Amino acid sequence: MDDRAFTKLIEYLEKVPAIRGAIGKGSEADGCWWVKFDIDIHHQFAWHTVQELGHVLNYMSVNERLPTSFHPVSPPPYMNGGPDEFLSWVIECHNPEFKPGTCAEWLVGRLPNPVEDLGQWATE
Repeated sequence: MDDRAFTKLIEYLEKVPAIRGAIGKGSEADGCWWVKFDIDIHHQFAWHTVQELGHVLNYMSVNERLPTSFHPVSPPPYMNGGPDEFLSWVIECHNPEFKPGTCAEWLVGRLPNPVEDLGQWATE
């Protein structure tokens, strides 16, 4: 998959307040793809970010499931220490017809808007 296919999704994820650092990407020969990033677990909206992404990407509804999964990935904790430095998060897509740009569109339509506005993330 051409790197340009990831542009819209990566540019969107870079705006999510709790996501920090570089965002990795890749695809398999069969067209399935992934993006990997860090979430600042000390950010005030870190768990909001996990919940929002998990809701849309894993199980938005029984009838409207996306071919994606969002989950943490980590090396064994006994090898590298705590979650601050080595816990990462990955969005994986298991259907080559569902492109990263389409994933970005689903997130744009369902996450706080505008996504970089902290006021939109606040809950009562």
